[in-house]
Amino acid sequence: MSDKTERKPLFDKILIANRGEIACRVMHTAKRLGIKTVAVYSEADADSMHVKLADEAYLIGNAPAADSYLRADTIIDVVRRSGAQAIHPGYGFLSENAKFAETLASEGIAFIGPPGAAMRAMGSKSESKRIMQNAGVPVVPGYHGENQDVAFLKQQAEQIGYPVLIKAVLGGGGKGMRIVEKPADFEMMLDSSRREALKSFGDDNVLVEKYLTKPRHVEVQVFADKLGNAVHLFERDCSVQRRHQKIIEEAPAPDLLPEVRRQLGEKAVAAAKAVKYEGAGTVEFIMDDETQQFYFMEMNTRLQVEHPVTEMITNTDLVQWQLEVAAGNRLPKLQHDIVCTGHAFEARIYAENPENGFLPDTGRLIHLATPQPSTDVRVETGVQAGDAISVYYDPMIAKLVVRGEDRQAALRVLRKALAEYEVVGLHTNIEFLRRLAESPDFIAGKVETGFINKHLDELFPPVAQPSAESIVQAALAHVIDSSTKAALSTHGGLASPWAAIDSFRLNAFGAQTTTLAYGDHQYSAVVSVVRNGVYSICVKSESGDKIAEFDNVQPLWEPLPGGVGSTSAGGHLRALLNDRLCASNVVFSDKDSSITVFDQGKVAVFKVPVPQFIDDASAAAPGSVTAPMSCKIVQVMVEPGAEVEQNAPLVVLEAMKMEHVIKAPKAGKIADVYYKVGDLVEEGKNLVAFEDE
Repeated sequence: MSDKTERKPLFDKILIANRGEIACRVMHTAKRLGIKTVAVYSEADADSMHVKLADEAYLIGNAPAADSYLRADTIIDVVRRSGAQAIHPGYGFLSENAKFAETLASEGIAFIGPPGAAMRAMGSKSESKRIMQNAGVPVVPGYHGENQDVAFLKQQAEQIGYPVLIKAVLGGGGKGMRIVEKPADFEMMLDSSRREALKSFGDDNVLVEKYLTKPRHVEVQVFADKLGNAVHLFERDCSVQRRHQKIIEEAPAPDLLPEVRRQLGEKAVAAAKAVKYEGAGTVEFIMDDETQQFYFMEMNTRLQVEHPVTEMITNTDLVQWQLEVAAGNRLPKLQHDIVCTGHAFEARIYAENPENGFLPDTGRLIHLATPQPSTDVRVETGVQAGDAISVYYDPMIAKLVVRGEDRQAALRVLRKALAEYEVVGLHTNIEFLRRLAESPDFIAGKVETGFINKHLDELFPPVAQPSAESIVQAALAHVIDSSTKAALSTHGGLASPWAAIDSFRLNAFGAQTTTLAYGDHQYSAVVSVVRNGVYSICVKSESGDKIAEFDNVQPLWEPLPGGVGSTSAGGHLRALLNDRLCASNVVFSDKDSSITVFDQGKVAVFKVPVPQFIDDASAAAPGSVTAPMSCKIVQVMVEPGAEVEQNAPLVVLEAMKMEHVIKAPKAGKIADVYYKVGDLVEEGKNLVAFEDE
């Protein structure tokens, strides 16, 4: 171990070979250190945040990652043209591509990451497991060899015993990972795993392991420099997952025995030293939830998505550490200097629909409001209101990172911050994360990878009916919006007096009824003018029964940006409803004719009923199977005239770099198949039609 203190200068200019929030994250540290940044971007990202933050930006190709962010030759050419001295790869894309790192080294371009040899050794799940076995670290039973014959792999699975886990040898993030419950599914799952791995990592080799039924996912952040120093920065727990991908992480891991915590750190550092590691890495372990016996799983040779929770508890900037190590400097802190203080959580805000199997969603962010950042709250994102979440890339909107003096304090901060997060325009997992953070077992630290499936009733409760106050606020906002549009149409654009005011006053005496749908229920709100600026509102059920009545209501309305003078995006509504002062953001979406009320931590989404003739025109054909999201067709498994059983695979879709199998909702005969492999399909479009019974 070296304690040399002579510092070498950091780079003057670096290129970030990535996009989204990680590119922005690297740029923030670089700018703080006075380092110029170069962005690369695809055509789909021309107006993205990371392009705007960079000092320079270069277009490198079309939207698909294979045509842009995975084009190593194009990116290296940009390095030469821009005069950048180093490349920061972020995570994903080329971050664990040993050949890319070695090519850079041969051309005198610094790679802000580990050397290619270490990446080859630890980036391969099979090779890294062999290294760990030689080092005496227990590994999960399985086949990690080079024989990729289908029949051989299936034979290995039978010897291991079902259920088994097929995993891509390279990469991570749940991509190329499939649980196989029975032998009949093995070939299909293997084929799907290989396709996904090839697209994500350029390699379709897999390994097969025993699938542990009640594990925890615990990982250790390690860091090493070029001088022989290696440290760990404690562990993170990433057990709560969906589709084998993390959605909430915390540091340190809850309820670990002190001896286990010590062993995890020591084994992780030993793993890094065994391959002469340099830079940031994460050693991942599977741990038996009851015995706390841990097994080496893999090492990610890059900065992890969840690195901010480690930064929060160690008061470090790991991107700055990466830059120091790449420049040849000693680690900023050695093991005895690193102290764990407090507890931190990271909640990943995804564009996805938890109520529909967490399928990813795409679309434009019509409205986006985040918690106020502070020393204990970070919002790491690469998007802003008006941006689109594309079918081509990961659906993560942001990372919400919080810290508290202990786990319970951090959870309070997390729950408050989630309640302040507002998104309209596509489905998100925010409400799901709120329920998760309120779960008694999660609060107690009883986390393991099967947590979601074991708490389905709690995490997916029956839809509660909206409060009368939220119905009134949606109705008032709808009346305001309708009146404003009518006035603009009558009086003409910005010349209208409506365009010059910042509060709502309906001057005509009378009443207006607004019908709102909430799930399978409909409500009506009759807004009556008492006198100028004062209203009474009566809320009724679908059957006409009065639910509530509010008198002497004097609403104040402040349009949100993009409002009056164009199609209204919504506004901030303030009104005293009986004895409760409501102050809410109300947002309109033309995408689904919805009105979303964000009322002091509570969210209600209403639909304005569409006229029947319009609804009929947009309805799916009887007996058809529709696309659950915007996607690309990667495999068609049926043809017209084919007889299929219920749950038989019909079509394989790809969205956000993940594959999804569409299965037959019933047994029957296929009448038509509307798309072929390679076609791009919008959400809701018919994929396959069944013959009428």
